[in-house]
Amino acid sequence: MGFVAGIDAGTQSLKVVVYDPAKRALVATACAALDLISHEDGSREQHPADWVAAMQGCFDRIEPAVRARIVALAVSGQQHGFVPVDADGDVLAPAKLWCDTSTTAECARIMDAVGGASRTIALAGNPILAGYTASKLPWTKTHRPDAYAKLATILLPHDYLNFVLTGQRFCEYGDASGTGWLDVRTRTWSADLLRATDAERDLAECLPPIAAPDVLFDIDPAAAARLGLPATAKVAVGGGDNMMAAIGTGCVEEGRLAMSLGTSGTLFAYSDTPVVDPAGAWAAFCSSTGGWLPLICTMNCTVATEQVAKAFGFSTRDGDAHLHATPPGADGLVMLPFLNGERTPDLPLGKGVLAGLNAANFSPAYLYRAAMEGATYSLKYGFDAFVRAGMRFERIVLTGGGSNSAAWRQLVADVFDLPVDVPVQAEGAAFGAALQALWAWNRSRGDDASIAEVARTHVAVDPALSATPDPVRAHAYATAYRRFLQYLDAVTPLQRG
Repeated sequence: MGFVAGIDAGTQSLKVVVYDPAKRALVATACAALDLISHEDGSREQHPADWVAAMQGCFDRIEPAVRARIVALAVSGQQHGFVPVDADGDVLAPAKLWCDTSTTAECARIMDAVGGASRTIALAGNPILAGYTASKLPWTKTHRPDAYAKLATILLPHDYLNFVLTGQRFCEYGDASGTGWLDVRTRTWSADLLRATDAERDLAECLPPIAAPDVLFDIDPAAAARLGLPATAKVAVGGGDNMMAAIGTGCVEEGRLAMSLGTSGTLFAYSDTPVVDPAGAWAAFCSSTGGWLPLICTMNCTVATEQVAKAFGFSTRDGDAHLHATPPGADGLVMLPFLNGERTPDLPLGKGVLAGLNAANFSPAYLYRAAMEGATYSLKYGFDAFVRAGMRFERIVLTGGGSNSAAWRQLVADVFDLPVDVPVQAEGAAFGAALQALWAWNRSRGDDASIAEVARTHVAVDPALSATPDPVRAHAYATAYRRFLQYLDAVTPLQRG
């Protein structure tokens, strides 16, 4: 049996993993850092050429003999980004990313054009939130008119890498549902929302066709040669990073809750039916496996702990010691870690807040704990919306960089009062992409196993990394969480301007 590969293009880095399904083990991994372009107006951008160079560099570091055995691969990409491409396939401007808050006003204008947020949710299942792709189009029309005039195709980051790999322009339901234009109930583009985005242009002509979850594409011969891959390798449709992480954590059947602690924080749970909240308390996304993926996203997770560590000159690798040296609740110190604005709670113009400082807790250790607790409480805020809607979960499957911290794993178990498991394969999105490639490859060869069966076979948890709630700490965190909510309620009117 050949190998499968997963490519995960995130905000901070691009990763490649190569998986041997027969031995159920990774045979190669590589990672390349990515730069983020930030501006004072809230813009967060990257050059798509940097993704391509990072992908090339990662494959160059993998042994040629390993690359030669890859039969299929898939791409996981950061959601919501906008890559404007002209008719020749050339990129017209830097890609605006999910964490870009410069288009907040455009979000409101699109929704107002169809009758407000409630009407927007009725049309597509989601409001147009800061960072969603839809709002980036009118911003580009205003600020980059030449690029907008030449726009031929709207691609998401993962779509663009698929275009580089195959020479074909296509998207898929999971990532497409994060644009703001896809009616997640019917899996069709909303003509009303496209018209509200730009009434002077038919944006439907710029949208690529939507590919089914198990379709395979031929790799472009030139791309195969550059990456050292067989000319016979196939490219699966891939998807957004959250959709691929759902596969990589086994969250492809009902009853499972996955949490990703990355630059952003996410909570997601698979559903066989659309799960739409009339108030937009969560993102009602499609999955990349034929179902749906209700999802909570916070825009500030490991970024908060990393900023504190950087400010005080220590590494996050040493962060666990600071947690062990300080008590749950940080002796009243609370951080609202909204350094990039925030999506959950919905405060796109939000700023970070420190409250409850005193002479005893004004130290690097306490501030680091407050950052970790604040990032976790923001996810708990979203989790509460799931619970109010009747969803019930028995365990949390944890992934992302934050899952490498034993202290953070225990913190999640205590705050949510649920057992925590960590998959053996830590790179959930990249591994999920590899498993989707495996699923599609097997189906092309007559194997009709479902994606859930594939996940059950290949997704394993590491018992040594599991955590169970401690009743005493869980009680302390419940008190601290109520304090967090009180501060949130107090500052929300100020943060909404």
